Amino acid sequence: MALKASIYKAELQISDMDRNYYQSHPLTIARHPSENEERMMVRLLAFIRHADERLSFTKGISTDDEPDIWLLSLSGEIECWIELGQPDEKRIRKACGRAREVYIYLYSGHGAEIWWEQMAQKLSSINNLHIYNLPANQREQLSQMVQKNMALQATIQDEEIWLSSGELSATINLQCWKE
Repeated sequence: MALKASIYKAELQISDMDRNYYQSHPLTIARHPSENEERMMVRLLAFIRHADERLSFTKGISTDDEPDIWLLSLSGEIECWIELGQPDEKRIRKACGRAREVYIYLYSGHGAEIWWEQMAQKLSSINNLHIYNLPANQREQLSQMVQKNMALQATIQDEEIWLSSGELSATINLQCWKE
């Protein structure tokens, strides 16, 4: 019998002063059986950073032709492709050919550094690709906020992200490896 996705609910209150975006987003997040809670929270962080009323989670891990999150135009074109982890060069080039902007969020510590050392030169000429790394200590702060029903407040200013949930809080400073 196949394992089913775990369902999480998140009520996000986002104040993004960098983009002048202030909105709440009630989200239902399906966590694939092969996805751990840490990765799910990184996915939620990427959603917060790119929040838009048309931004949506996709089938992600369970499909090869979709990212984890995307923003589609009203005509169905991919405006923003958001991927987590360490995709291979072929997948990145395909995404960059299909989408106006591509964002990759790395979160695996030393493994991400090794991946970047191998990929930096190969990806240097791609203009619509952005790569960010989430430091390990900040990943741990995010993981502590996981609950089946979450109420998160997010404030973004000068590219710093402050998250709070009840008594827990986290300050996120993503490392920009390619802009």
